[in-house]
Amino acid sequence: MNGPHDLGGRDGFGPVIPETDEPVFHADWEGRALGVTLCSGALGHWSLDESRHARESLAPATYLTASYYEIWLRALETLLLRHGEVTETELQSGEPDTAPRHAHRQLKADAVLDVLRKGGPVDRPEVTEAAFAIGSRVRMRPDRIPGHTRIPGYAKGKAGTVTGIRGVHVFPDTNAHGQGENPQWLYAVRFDGTELWGAGAEPGTAVTLDVFEPYITAL
Repeated sequence: MNGPHDLGGRDGFGPVIPETDEPVFHADWEGRALGVTLCSGALGHWSLDESRHARESLAPATYLTASYYEIWLRALETLLLRHGEVTETELQSGEPDTAPRHAHRQLKADAVLDVLRKGGPVDRPEVTEAAFAIGSRVRMRPDRIPGHTRIPGYAKGKAGTVTGIRGVHVFPDTNAHGQGENPQWLYAVRFDGTELWGAGAEPGTAVTLDVFEPYITAL
């Protein structure tokens, strides 16, 4: 989908300026925001892809004026409402108006490190042959994707070369919408800077993207 999150290659936003000695959190509430998001995910209602799509779907005026963890909290509100874990009244008051809905799914403090170490692997068994090989010339889909996608806007319709085969992984485009994992082959595809940005690209620039098979066609 086209959204405010897709800033790669866009003009007018100025340079990215790294912060010297940047702290993990700039305020205590940011750490709590991360903790609440992780614990809410442990309820099991949504996937990482649905969570990411909830952030991408925020209104541009909200997304572009919010800080990183404000975006997380706004999206979490959407997810909790969507899956019936809170009501609008509870969000406004900050107080529960019913008993806990899924208290048995708590992520307790002593289990957090093990859960984070385990992660959420998305690699899946290979049941089909890869359609492309290293060295294949391919083109990214040029059309607009209405839902969640991992295609960066600046690469749509651009031609590149497969430089790696990453195996089979959960397909975010369907998983974000509760339509199943639909595992797909994943490739590393190299794009020359001039292909992406024309003659104004910095000389010698190239970008390598991890690209799902449905995103590309053969040249």
